[in-house]
Amino acid sequence: MDEFESVRGWGHHLDDDIWHPQIKMDGKNSLQITRTASGAYDDDGRAKRTGNLKTAVAHIITAVIGSGVLSLAWSISQLGWIGGPIALVSCAIVTCISSFLLSDCYRHPDSVTGKRNYSYMDAVRVNLGQKRTFMAGCLQFLTLYGTSTAYVITTATSLRAILRSNCYHKEGHGAPCTYGGNTYMMLFGLVQIVMSFIPDLHNMTWVSVVAAVMSFTYSFIGLGLGMATFIKNGAIMGSVTGVPTAKITDKIWLIFQALGDIAYSYPYSMLFLEIQDTLESPPAENQTMKKASMTAIFITTFFYLCCGCFGYAAFGNATPGNLLTGFGFYEPFWLIDIANVCIVIHLVGGYQLYSQPIYTTADRWFTKNFPDSGFVNDFHKVKLPLLPTLHINLFRFCFRTTYVISTTGVAILFPYFNQVLGVLGAVNFWPLAIYFPVEMYFVQKKIGAWTRQWIVLRIFSFACFLVTLVGFVGSLEGIIREKLG
Repeated sequence: MDEFESVRGWGHHLDDDIWHPQIKMDGKNSLQITRTASGAYDDDGRAKRTGNLKTAVAHIITAVIGSGVLSLAWSISQLGWIGGPIALVSCAIVTCISSFLLSDCYRHPDSVTGKRNYSYMDAVRVNLGQKRTFMAGCLQFLTLYGTSTAYVITTATSLRAILRSNCYHKEGHGAPCTYGGNTYMMLFGLVQIVMSFIPDLHNMTWVSVVAAVMSFTYSFIGLGLGMATFIKNGAIMGSVTGVPTAKITDKIWLIFQALGDIAYSYPYSMLFLEIQDTLESPPAENQTMKKASMTAIFITTFFYLCCGCFGYAAFGNATPGNLLTGFGFYEPFWLIDIANVCIVIHLVGGYQLYSQPIYTTADRWFTKNFPDSGFVNDFHKVKLPLLPTLHINLFRFCFRTTYVISTTGVAILFPYFNQVLGVLGAVNFWPLAIYFPVEMYFVQKKIGAWTRQWIVLRIFSFACFLVTLVGFVGSLEGIIREKLG
């Protein structure tokens, strides 16, 4: 180590998400006017936001197109040729409506010139009060934590799939090519500990761009393999009612689980306002975010329909739970390897995108409550040979490392891909993506009870609640069955 230097208060310059330089007292108003006029700072005193439509679309695609796309062929196989596509398109429409409601809640009380809400929980606190903020925070962090755990599971599955595809290619499809997943989960955890040195979401544009490119790559590969298999078969596999089961109760549980998986594959409400907070203005942030949401949802829906439908058309009742790792495909093995490498790279960035809100909240809380603690507030400059200078905060290092270790441990205990996705989709879908955005929109737009808009949104919310309920019950039943079996 060439250099080690402690810098008290370095975080003021490193992380605008924790330190809010809103200068309003002690005769410093003139300073605030000067800084804002210089163009280096926004109206809230933070560093100038530089995000735009393209970066927002990249963030959204990174958040939305993840491990969920790999389970869609299985979901459609459970729902059938009519129910599957309808469920996908319906979920896309619901997500679009939710995003429009949320985008108007970024500023309060006016959606164009009001005070900024930097996060989902900030918006809930301003519009709905402290009690429901606590409820929303628990659900948001549970979903973020669960998604991070699901990414650990998916990464290990993809790494095992690479080994299996190579093994099948060399030894034949009947070879006992089995590999454990715990080692790969721990390796992924080590990578995430290093990645957690990224200060905040504002510094993650390059991560999201790379992850979005990887998403498109493995989605195209999955789509191409599905189309090739479909053409090779010369017939459309599957049926209108989906995969048959011996008992009607088993069919119901699988349909419920499929709805949970589809619900997981779309909403990104817990990251929505954090992404919107990266956008420059003018134009107004809500206008840009609405365009970005429509663009990203259209793109993802197209991929989802193609991957899901061609996967089901290719394999019918034998559609695997994870299209690229369940080995409906065997050859070309090198292309399957590339697809799974892309999945891993994407999930490395996706894990960070879903973890950053938790990291930021922890940083803010401890900074606020322990302002004199050197452990919490001091940043240390560390210069290593051949590497740029690093700025390390001991609290961040300890907290984020503990977080990564815990998600890895939970993934090792519950390595059930489809069932875990279903539970996460159900937990996220109605409370965070529908209920709170609808309630905040009522307050933001001052919509009175029993007006036409109020009734329509209430019916919309209740219908989505029913989807969440059946998805949660079906996926939880699947986890219990897998654990006991």
